[in-house]
Amino acid sequence: MDESASKARPAPPGVSIRHGPVGDQMGVDSAPNGTVKRKSRSSAGQPVKYKEESDSDDGAPLAKRQKSQHQKAEPDSDDEPIAKKNGSKLPPSVKDTATLESSDDDQPLGTKIAQRRANIEKAAAKEAKSIRADAKTKKATPRKSIKEESDDEPLAKPRKRQSNGVSSVKKTNGVKKEPDSDSDAPIAKKAKKAAPPPKKGKDTAPAKDAKPVKEEPKEESKENSEGEEEEEYRWWDEPKKEDDTIKWTTLEHNGVLFPPPYEPLPKHVKLYYDGKPVDLHVDAEEVATFFGSMLHSTQNVENPVFQKNFFNDFKDILKKTGGAKDLDGNPVDITEFKKLDFTKIYEHYKAISDAKKARPAAEKKAEKAEKEKLEAPYMYCKWDGRKERVGNFRVEPPGLFRGRGEHPKTGTVKKRVMPEQVTINIGKEAKVPSPPPGHKWKAVQHDNKATWLAMWQENVNGNYKYVMLAANSAIKGQADYKKFEKARELKKHIDRIRADYTRELKSEVMADRQRATAMYLIDKFALRAGNEKDTENEAETVGCCSLKYEHVTLKEPNTVIFDFLGKDSIRFYNEFTVDRQVFKNLKMFKKPPKEEGDDIFDRLTTSQLNKHLSSYMPGLTAKVFRTYNASWTMSQLLKNLKVEDRTMAEKIKLYNDCNREVAILCNHKRTVGASHEAQMEKLGDRIKGLKYQRWRTKMMMLDLDPKLKKKKGPEFFELDPELDQAWIESHQQFLAKELREKIEKKFAKDNEKLEADGKQKLPEKELKERLKAVSELEAKFKKENKTNKVEAEGKGVTVEKLTAAVEKLNERIRTLELQSADREGNKEVALGTSKINYIDPRLTVAFSNRFNVPIEKFFSKTLRDKFNWAIQSVGKDSTWEF
Repeated sequence: MDESASKARPAPPGVSIRHGPVGDQMGVDSAPNGTVKRKSRSSAGQPVKYKEESDSDDGAPLAKRQKSQHQKAEPDSDDEPIAKKNGSKLPPSVKDTATLESSDDDQPLGTKIAQRRANIEKAAAKEAKSIRADAKTKKATPRKSIKEESDDEPLAKPRKRQSNGVSSVKKTNGVKKEPDSDSDAPIAKKAKKAAPPPKKGKDTAPAKDAKPVKEEPKEESKENSEGEEEEEYRWWDEPKKEDDTIKWTTLEHNGVLFPPPYEPLPKHVKLYYDGKPVDLHVDAEEVATFFGSMLHSTQNVENPVFQKNFFNDFKDILKKTGGAKDLDGNPVDITEFKKLDFTKIYEHYKAISDAKKARPAAEKKAEKAEKEKLEAPYMYCKWDGRKERVGNFRVEPPGLFRGRGEHPKTGTVKKRVMPEQVTINIGKEAKVPSPPPGHKWKAVQHDNKATWLAMWQENVNGNYKYVMLAANSAIKGQADYKKFEKARELKKHIDRIRADYTRELKSEVMADRQRATAMYLIDKFALRAGNEKDTENEAETVGCCSLKYEHVTLKEPNTVIFDFLGKDSIRFYNEFTVDRQVFKNLKMFKKPPKEEGDDIFDRLTTSQLNKHLSSYMPGLTAKVFRTYNASWTMSQLLKNLKVEDRTMAEKIKLYNDCNREVAILCNHKRTVGASHEAQMEKLGDRIKGLKYQRWRTKMMMLDLDPKLKKKKGPEFFELDPELDQAWIESHQQFLAKELREKIEKKFAKDNEKLEADGKQKLPEKELKERLKAVSELEAKFKKENKTNKVEAEGKGVTVEKLTAAVEKLNERIRTLELQSADREGNKEVALGTSKINYIDPRLTVAFSNRFNVPIEKFFSKTLRDKFNWAIQSVGKDSTWEF
């Protein structure tokens, strides 16, 4: 942002107020409404001048676009979230998560946010200039130009080159070449013999320094045809293929797994209409069970749109199958949804579910083994001779479409997918998998430029569904790697891009002015680019390029309120302080005769924006831009953290706080779960329980040495204020009940084991004998409540041992309090979206190495498999930088 603009405005740009409207204030526009249906991207009326006398630099008139002028926007999938950190207070390691708003200093919130954003953007500009300067000094070494370079190559590091898990720029593909490796085929290794480590590259940590991953049971060991264990395919150490459009040479797989056929309801379980049971054709009955089995999901079954769409489809299937009949065979005309009663169907399926849960462990284990045996042939494929795991090999079962947000087709019947709808993609030399008996595939093709194994078109939205490899496969890992490397390359150009769009905010060409304004909003406030949608069949969500008149409210001198439904129909409400020129531009773009339903950016589409971005760097789109912003911001926050002398729990919370700040500003929200309050209450009770246990331990110390009260002071032995007598008695009852359940469970397990071994079961008197411990505990608590004293427990108990126990309890209490603050802070924020899709995983690995935090604390087993390339390529390096 230019400094001259900042002097003219009363508040720094980029301020966001995320907690709803601030009340009635004089402004330019009325309150926004994000729920109004969008009109088509066209405008009515004659061309009009948007220039005001007060805006001497506002440029040429802006004509409204006609429908015929619009081109279909290129896909801009929002499956991968954007991220942009505009500035936030570094997270403290205290019980409650501190925020900029909660700071007790006198510095205005807007000033603090603007300062943090300015610092991050200043660091980005400095980094870009440094990279370009570094590149100039290396001119003596022949190197490709930016346009000649592959988009997938990593960047040269500025000044001092850091180890980043990839090789120096001298390598054609940015990764090390594995010795004697000229094939994609796996190398068989001898049993229990480690593969030789690859040679060290300039920027690459040696294989021996690879970050060890926690050993966990493997579902299935990878073995080759000779029974030998296959070596892990380290694609990041492979030389780059000359033609990366060819995804595979050979491909073998066993197709897809179809859901089991429908099992009709028992004769006594019926759908009721107007209080009477009815008979249905088996196809209509199946559709009725879709609704009846999910009565517990009230947010769906009580949704009027859901009910309407289901009922329309249900009536269609009734019409095709002969309709409903009463028990005497007379036709029943089903015309009103409210007269349908699915209770018996729901009770039937709930009873089945409860019975499954109550089965013995051995029966559950046997069923699991049978299921795994059935799925085994479909779980893996042979990709260029390597064994790769398949992701979604199961065809979705029929049911009711739910959709996200306020989807107009929620409740529509998802029909059963038949083999005749499925296209198989497989190698020419491979055996084509056999379809189910009596069926055939729609088609079989051999497209080695495609990464899907099978595909079909679903009936609800007409979308194509693809069977792909699993997230931990080489092909998926390479796609992630390329995405983040492309974002890293943007570091070279970010300062020029910002300088250009800042200058073009005053362009005489209105299309350029709109584009510059959109780029400002995407850069500063992480708005998604947005695409045109079919509002008849899709949820009414928008992004920056598709913002409507009613989605933007302006308040002088430079405050902009955005209020619209974003991705997944999550409401995006933000009140921003923007650069004065941006405010003037938006005011111009909203000038009459524009009205509700008209486009703000009527001379800009997502495809035009992305085409412009690609002029700076091959392959640059708004999504790449946002990936860079998320990773760069996270890297700056993590770099400045001071976590020395912190506990493990505090380090984890500091990391999560940085992640949370990125996610909040990216609008990565989620609906507060129905069970959140109950979970927080349960966690609070656990903390109270530990505090009660700590008090009892201190009282035991006093029982052994009464003089301690004078030495440590009476405050040391006081009961925590939040532990009143009523809670204590309730907790004591809980402890006694917990002990009883534990004893009974252990008794039942002992008997189950004896029975399995063919031995006689334990008598009931044995259980009664064991349960005496519960009575003794209850008597002890009763005595303690009466005397307010606690007798020392345990063998060889000493004051020293009890003191150590108190210290351990203090640590456990602090850990749970940190977890509680973390969960409360995350209740409306989806941390995983940013961490998985937009924050370079190598940042997390480097943080883990730097502060000795196990990577398991940040990545689950699934994510460790997905990001194995990042874990292995960074190794034990703690200095890797984005």
